[in-house]
Amino acid sequence: MSQDYNSTLNLPKTDFPMRAGLPKSEPVTLQNWEDEKVYENLMKANEGKPLFILHDGPPYANGDIHLGHALNKILKDFIVRYKNMAGFKAPYVPGWDTHGLPTELKARKKAGIGNSAEISVVELRKMCEEFVKGYINDQRTQFKRLGVIGEWDKPYITLNHEFEAEQIRVFAEMATKGYIYKGLKPVYWCPECKTALAEAEIEYAEDPCHSIYVKFNVTDDKGVFSNMGIDPSKVKFVIWTTTTWTLPANVAICVGPRFEYSVIKTGDEYLVMASELYKSALDEAGITDFEVVATVKGSELEYIKTAHPFLDRESLVIVGEHVTLESGTGCVHTAPGHGVDDYNVCQNYPEIPIICPVDSNGVLTEEAGQFAGLTTDEANKKIAAYLEENGSLFALKKIVHQYPHCWRCKTPILFRATDQWFCSVDDFKDEAVDAINTVKWIPAWGKDRITSMVRERKDWCISRQRKWGVPIPIFFCKDCGEALIDKNAMLAV
Repeated sequence: MSQDYNSTLNLPKTDFPMRAGLPKSEPVTLQNWEDEKVYENLMKANEGKPLFILHDGPPYANGDIHLGHALNKILKDFIVRYKNMAGFKAPYVPGWDTHGLPTELKARKKAGIGNSAEISVVELRKMCEEFVKGYINDQRTQFKRLGVIGEWDKPYITLNHEFEAEQIRVFAEMATKGYIYKGLKPVYWCPECKTALAEAEIEYAEDPCHSIYVKFNVTDDKGVFSNMGIDPSKVKFVIWTTTTWTLPANVAICVGPRFEYSVIKTGDEYLVMASELYKSALDEAGITDFEVVATVKGSELEYIKTAHPFLDRESLVIVGEHVTLESGTGCVHTAPGHGVDDYNVCQNYPEIPIICPVDSNGVLTEEAGQFAGLTTDEANKKIAAYLEENGSLFALKKIVHQYPHCWRCKTPILFRATDQWFCSVDDFKDEAVDAINTVKWIPAWGKDRITSMVRERKDWCISRQRKWGVPIPIFFCKDCGEALIDKNAMLAV
């Protein structure tokens, strides 16, 4: 005879179903929250209490949510709910970032358009707007399914005219204070995305390249070597670089004013390199027979003239505090069109031009002479081969180094001088650091990191070469009553 053990158990009775059935029960629960206005009533109940505002960086409205979105939104929902139960009024206003390159790329891909030039600006902007509005609704539904409470019917959306107008007002206020300017300066440039990038849009990855040493012949020694009894025509400054493709933009050689430089005789040549570095450079070139015939302070070399190794151009010897003795030769290849340090030091020498012989596609222009039409990768090999042919190549070594890449397309970027809009961080640097010090940072090292970023920045590139975004205003036309805009630059927001 079988025993019914159920009758022997003393368990509580409940109306809970045996199975959770979440796919069916969750939508019902969420609908009840909406019908009963749980969030709205919570805000009313906490009216008058101290405010706690969670500033939530918006996601891109360019796809369905993923695990990263879920983790982000759920953790923030914990904070909002806790603060609302802990004596605060903690509203949560969700939002979406709808402009910029990530959205444009996704919208074009979905429409099967490989290049933005294939359609008109009006068509592209309409396509992008329809694309993001669709994903705003999709993501809103998906975030609600995560149980996140907030003002879902009143989000902030960056394509709303009110939001765009506020951007322009902030821009105008900054411009009025003199913080905004347009200038030809080297910036991070992505040849794949064809736009300027900010430092925050850069990630570093290992990249193979050639470490190259190049000799520059002295054409006017200002008496420095002549007074040593050395024929100036036999003196050569040896520079070092890992970006061979930037050599067509060389206009100067920078030395450290306080460093000691050696004049090294090898064969019929006299080579100039930093005393602390010349031995490693000679090792790279396989040179063992040499003699140091003189030494000189870097400051004494200023204004000596050399000849560019393959272009009909002068390369002036200048001095700069950014020169180090960590690697190379202490004689720094200087191309202000391709580097921030180079650009900054050349501002002390008005006679030096800013040359940038690389276009937006990463192809060398006519200013690069015989190497015009080559990509930067192609130019690396061709230039090195030509330098060896004309006797200017001192040494060459293949290395792997950390190089900046675009965080979106993962391709190596270029340092390239272009006309961009900048915000001068120098003008309010101290004020920004004071504001940083009023914030409690978790973890604490975040404070040091952001302070260092602000302290070390002179300016910030705020323009992007896109068609989908908020155009940068230039000035207000009193006659037509309109703000005229820079159609080639969008605000980076």
